[in-house]
Amino acid sequence: MNEKKFLGYDKDSEGNLIINETQAVIVRRIYKDFLDEKGTAHITRELEQEKVKNWNGTTKWYESTIKSILQNEKYKGDAILQKTYTVDFLTKERVKNTGKVPKYYVEESHPAIIAPETWQAVQLEMERRKKFCMEHGIKNLDTRIPFGGKVICGICGSVYSRKTWMQPDGTKRKVWMCSNRYKEKGVKGCESKHVNEEVLQKAFVAAFNELVTNKQYFLEKWKGELEDSNALKQYRLNEFIGILEQEEKQEQFNESLCLRILEQIELFDNKGTMHITLLDGMSMKCENNN
Repeated sequence: MNEKKFLGYDKDSEGNLIINETQAVIVRRIYKDFLDEKGTAHITRELEQEKVKNWNGTTKWYESTIKSILQNEKYKGDAILQKTYTVDFLTKERVKNTGKVPKYYVEESHPAIIAPETWQAVQLEMERRKKFCMEHGIKNLDTRIPFGGKVICGICGSVYSRKTWMQPDGTKRKVWMCSNRYKEKGVKGCESKHVNEEVLQKAFVAAFNELVTNKQYFLEKWKGELEDSNALKQYRLNEFIGILEQEEKQEQFNESLCLRILEQIELFDNKGTMHITLLDGMSMKCENNN
C-alpha cells in the first residue's frame, strides 16, 4: 500500500501502518458528514471552501476521492490483498485484479480510523440513496438545500425541484414544483401544484415538535429498537436519541436539523395532505392548508 496517497495513514520504521492523527480527523469528518446526509459533492465543495489539505498537501478535492474514502475497507482496519497484481516484473506494471489471481481479506490488519459499525452504516446509506434515486428517477440527491431531492409528488412519484419566482413588488419567492409538470416545454404533464418553500418548512417544524411533545414515548421506542437494528438504523436511532434529549420545540425552521433527520415529504394535492417521513422510519401526516 502506498500510504503517501492514502489519507490518514503513515508507515513506521518497520513498514507498519500507523494512524496520522491530523489526517484521521479529516477522514472521520467525511464519514460523519455523509451519515449526516451530506452528499459526496457537498462534502467535496466544503473541504475546498475551507481549504482543508488532502494527502498531497493541496486543497484540491475530487468527488471520486470522497467516494473512495467512504468505500475503502482499510479505514475500518481491514485489508483486501491483491486488489492489483504485477503483470510485468521488468516494468513493474500493475493492473486491477478482476479475478485472474486470488484476493485475500484480512481483518484487523492495522489500526482502524473508523469503527466497523460506522463503516458498515455508510455502505448501507450508500445503498439507501442509490435505491431512492432509482425509485424517483434522479441522478443524485442535492444536499446543498434541506429539501433537495426529498420532496416527492404523490401523484406521479417524481421529485420536486426548487424554483425562484419574482413577485410584482420585486421580492423573490421560493417554490417547489413537480419536475414532471412541464417536462416538455409548453406541455403540461403532471397535474400537481407548486408549493411554497415556507409551507414545507412549517410542516417540518410541526413534525419535529410532535416528536418533542411525545419525547418520552419516542426515546423509549428508539432505545428498545437498538439491539435488533442494522448498523445504519442503530446510527440513526442514536442520532435521534441524542437530538431529542437536547432539543426543545422549534419556533423557526432549522436547516441543519432538517438535513440530518428528514427522509422525504410526499405531497398529495388531491387530498390536501403531506406525508412526512423521517430517517428513523417514522411517518406522519400533516395538513397543507396553504
